[in-house]
Amino acid sequence: MSQITVTGGKPLVGRVDIKGAKNLVTKAMVAALLGNTASVLKDVPKISDVEVVSRLLQLHGVIINHGDDGVMTLDPSNVESARMVDIDAHAGSSRIPILFCGPLLHRLGEAFIPDLGGCHIGDRPIDFHLEVLRNFGAVIEKLPNGTRMSAPDGLKGAKVSLPYPSVGATEQVLLTSVLAEGITELSGAAIEPEIMDLIAILQKMGAVISVDTDRVIRVEGVEKMRGYSHRALFDRNEAASWAAAALATNGDIFVGGARQPEMMTFLNVFRKVGGAFEIEDDGIRFYHPGGELNPVVIETDVHPGFMTDWQQPLVVALTQAKGLSIVHETVYENRFGFTDALNDMGAQIQIYRECLGGNPCRFGQRNFYHSAVISGPTKLKAADIRVPDLRGGFSHMVAALAAEGTSHVSNVQLISRGYEHFLDKLAALGADFSYTE
Repeated sequence: MSQITVTGGKPLVGRVDIKGAKNLVTKAMVAALLGNTASVLKDVPKISDVEVVSRLLQLHGVIINHGDDGVMTLDPSNVESARMVDIDAHAGSSRIPILFCGPLLHRLGEAFIPDLGGCHIGDRPIDFHLEVLRNFGAVIEKLPNGTRMSAPDGLKGAKVSLPYPSVGATEQVLLTSVLAEGITELSGAAIEPEIMDLIAILQKMGAVISVDTDRVIRVEGVEKMRGYSHRALFDRNEAASWAAAALATNGDIFVGGARQPEMMTFLNVFRKVGGAFEIEDDGIRFYHPGGELNPVVIETDVHPGFMTDWQQPLVVALTQAKGLSIVHETVYENRFGFTDALNDMGAQIQIYRECLGGNPCRFGQRNFYHSAVISGPTKLKAADIRVPDLRGGFSHMVAALAAEGTSHVSNVQLISRGYEHFLDKLAALGADFSYTE
């Protein structure tokens, strides 16, 4: 699936069904390590990130069965240490191995993580994760090919304050604190729906966790936890991606499994741009109702703000809006690299260092190009594109589907990190494409 040849200019019309959120499912799989009985996770998508976490868990002795119905069973009865070289070989570009540390320290007294990869959209250092683990009593040893840690005296509850409500750091604290001795208090926590779903899973397993309205999470450590049975929250990012694809291609896409409550912020912006939607019991229909699209000003933010993963595919649709749209990215400082390819296709997008469109953010005055001005409408034309990252790659695919002519999109395997059966869904929506290995 290394290259797709796309003939654009045809509306995407039809239905796609989405499963559990990539940003929840992989963390729920890691949480299974904390239980002393098997866990059952439902609506698990078959995406490459799930495969990476499955391999890492299997290296540690977890028995996994992932059925075609999206039901996964994870049995951690015989958790064991894995060789560092094997962990390094199977981690690939995923950053999730850092979240194995707390559970493995509880189960085995030791853990190892390789140097981490991931999409190149901004600085996501592991230093803060390591400092959090030190607060719980972990001993950290840096090695040439990664980091080894141990907990000779066990892990103890800690008081942690996040300078920014990081999703990854919040997950680290949750997965580490539930079996730590004593009470953990986390202030400045992320409260995304995926975080709340992970908390629900941990509570099912026996954890005692409270969430206050001021972003403070308190965890009372317990001595043991059991397995869980849970249906994963739907993937909000995939739902928004298909919505943007419908808008950019003048299409009409019903996203089965999408729900209104977790999508409210996106739905408001989608309506302001000029898109239409209909809420049904089993999903949301997104469509272009005709007429001109409107420019908007967007600032990405942590929940309940506008998600950073939503802005990239929506930028493609904004190239067709009449006037100037502004997108101020406040979560990842280097997320506008994907716009170079859009400009090559005829878009008019300018990137700025300044905080445009609203309040100054933590990237201001730091020479990061983190604001975009999109001038439209512009006709998009076909081009040869190389996918840079997961969400940017989907955005490039949407642009190719909306453009006149035939585009060649390479490195598309990155899209499979977060979109299950991506090519099958495109075919179901009537896209005109072919692919070569």
